[in-house]
Amino acid sequence: MFESLTEKLESIFKKLRGRGLLKEEDVDAALKEVRLALLEADVNFKVVKDFIQKVKEKAVGRESLKASAPVSRL
Repeated sequence: MFESLTEKLESIFKKLRGRGLLKEEDVDAALKEVRLALLEADVNFKVVKDFIQKVKEKAVGRESLKASAPVSRL
């Protein structure tokens, strides 16, 4: 289960790398995939909702992640 979630999240972040400034549309598309991956991994929907909301608030308008940037930088 953790391997599958890890692979999905890595794939999502790979799509975002190198885009420069993140647009709201980019963030929305990525967060939709993250939401789905977390729910498929049986993460509580309230936890997922709160997490997605906090990430979106911090991510819009920021530069895209570098190749090895940790998730916590969002």
